[in-house]
Amino acid sequence: MMRAIGIARLVVSASLAIVLISAAAGVLHASPLPQKSAQDVYLDKCSVCHAKDGSGNTAKGKKVKAKDLRSAEIQKMTDAELIKDVGQGKGKDMDGFEKELGADMVKQLVAYCRALAKP
Repeated sequence: MMRAIGIARLVVSASLAIVLISAAAGVLHASPLPQKSAQDVYLDKCSVCHAKDGSGNTAKGKKVKAKDLRSAEIQKMTDAELIKDVGQGKGKDMDGFEKELGADMVKQLVAYCRALAKP
């Protein structure tokens, strides 16, 4: 009987060790968090100044003189120029977002801003 309990403990200990080693080795994966869409990121990070519709018509937007993203002035800029501004920031009032969000999301944000200008 004691021998059976000892064997059971050994099996449980070995099983636990396998689970812990597998987890440490990355064999067991947690479900990845769903990636936010460009619209979600825009609403979270950009709309406080640029407004939901891109107009810049918010209290903070008016204070910092945020550009209307739908305007011809902004829309005539190249994607490269917009990517640079969103990624690296613009002036003292607009932080850059490339380090936080990554280059791919910055490109997606530029595409989303282009879509705001379309009726």
